[in-house]
Amino acid sequence: MTDATSAPASRRARLRAPELVGKGGWLNTGGKELTLADLRGKCVIIDFWTFCCVNCLHVLDELRELEEKHRDTLVVVGVHSPKFVHEAEHRAVVDAVERYGVEHPVLDDPELATWKQYAVRAWPTLVVIDPEGYIVAQHAGEGHAHALEALVSGLEAEHAAKGTLRRGDSPYVAPEPQATDLRFPGKALVLPGGTLLVSDTTRHQLVEFAADGESVLRRIGSGERGLVDGLTPAFNEPQGLALLPDHSVLVADTVNHALRRLDPATGEVTTVAGTGRQWWQGSPVSGPAREVDLSSPWDVAVFDGLVWIAMAGVHQLWTYDIERGEVRAAAGTTNEGLVDGPAAEAWFAQPSGLAATKERLWIADSETSALRWLDRDGRVHTAVGTGLFDFGHRDGDAGQALLQHPLGVTALPDGSVAVCDTYNHALRRFDPATGEVTTLATDLREPSDAVLVGGEVLVVESARHRLTRLRLPEEAVRVESVAHRTQRAATEVAPGALRLEVVFEAPAGQKLDERYGPSTRLLVSATPPELLAAGGGAGTEPARDLVLADGVTEGVLHVSAMAASCDDDPAVEYPACHVHQQDWGVPVRITAAGVNRLGLVLAGLDAG
Repeated sequence: MTDATSAPASRRARLRAPELVGKGGWLNTGGKELTLADLRGKCVIIDFWTFCCVNCLHVLDELRELEEKHRDTLVVVGVHSPKFVHEAEHRAVVDAVERYGVEHPVLDDPELATWKQYAVRAWPTLVVIDPEGYIVAQHAGEGHAHALEALVSGLEAEHAAKGTLRRGDSPYVAPEPQATDLRFPGKALVLPGGTLLVSDTTRHQLVEFAADGESVLRRIGSGERGLVDGLTPAFNEPQGLALLPDHSVLVADTVNHALRRLDPATGEVTTVAGTGRQWWQGSPVSGPAREVDLSSPWDVAVFDGLVWIAMAGVHQLWTYDIERGEVRAAAGTTNEGLVDGPAAEAWFAQPSGLAATKERLWIADSETSALRWLDRDGRVHTAVGTGLFDFGHRDGDAGQALLQHPLGVTALPDGSVAVCDTYNHALRRFDPATGEVTTLATDLREPSDAVLVGGEVLVVESARHRLTRLRLPEEAVRVESVAHRTQRAATEVAPGALRLEVVFEAPAGQKLDERYGPSTRLLVSATPPELLAAGGGAGTEPARDLVLADGVTEGVLHVSAMAASCDDDPAVEYPACHVHQQDWGVPVRITAAGVNRLGLVLAGLDAG
């Protein structure tokens, strides 16, 4: 892709890393305030993340092996940089660090102070700092584990020779474990006998409760991360649960990128879909279920004779045909956003909850704060929600109602649906008959799912680590309306022509491989669509000339980039190849004094 500079990396001006500051303070350090001076002598990777973002969660998993391999020379520092209002709450960040098993220091930066100092534009972004405190690389998106491994190994060797490498323990201090029956549970299911099955996500188990929702009957799973079948199985952050016609249970084993089948009678678990590897662009999108990669399946539901999968990691819906033993991508393009229409052309943004009725598959589309549905004719519709950057808590007509990052949806007996409005800590209701959105309950801590038990609703209060029983009110509660937009400052751009350049430098020891066609891809769109007069659509060149329309003063540019690089060693007949990809949503404001070039870094040093 666009080269950051013609000078080799070794000759560039060295850039001192800015200090790490954030009003929320430090987590996982035993109360110690860290500075870059404390980390001098170590290789440092700063991970700019936010806990709503599935791509950020993928990067957390990519970093685990790297942290373990270089545990005495490498320090990963998470800088939590919120998108949603809820994510700026310190308690929510503390919960997220435990929920996702983050085992390195984390700076809570609710006002995006460090984000701005490092000129970051996207979640996730990784910045590498050498043992002398200088920035040596920046990578946006996921898929950079191989490049980071090579870079860290090189920095270790270089600074060991210079005498500037300091070996020793990480500043990470583990928090005290908490004794609760559940720890950040995800989804729940009523079994045929009336007992309740809950995915105990952070403990990597399934827990069966008696009908009261309080008495634990058994735990299924070792409690350690793993992909192990049999009577002593292992899961990795399981989420969604669905009852199959034979009364077995299908489990969305999210971080294992797999579907697992549980026989409740015996407790035996088998893997029925997925390879354990994460799906990447260019991988097969259909075929035998055990031979096709999946990407963070978050929920599952049976609709119209098939199992539907909320494939949060690639912003799609997939299906699993039990009889044929096959999976396929069924809705969504992998582009992140809110676009309705035929399933193959629709855009989703991290679908995380499913509920089926006879005529509709309801979808909690979390990153667009939307409630959507798929009809039996294969068309996608939006009931509530406007896009990636508008959210809040507003009742009333669905056309102006607002949610905030919903993770669960439940079909109710009267034809309406309950929505676990996760970041609003509320249970909401949408009635298709009236087009109205109301609030059923508030003061729920990050509800992530709900199931019907008789005339009541049992809500999974994920951040309170419990199931909460609610009686459905005859009249819904009304709450004061609140609306928000993302906190990120808009980039001021000049009217008319705008040069977009995506920077990608193949990591050391790799090259772009053009033997079988272009190895890069660029997709550009805008919200509102009228923002772009020219330059939208797909292409293979990493730079593009856009034209901003007259009369539109602000909006969001949506940019999706992918690059594939291969190991550059003539002695290797079949070199390994690596995919790097990232989606950006760049808020822009049109002003006469604005810039006419927008640079985005996929991998390199040029911040544009």
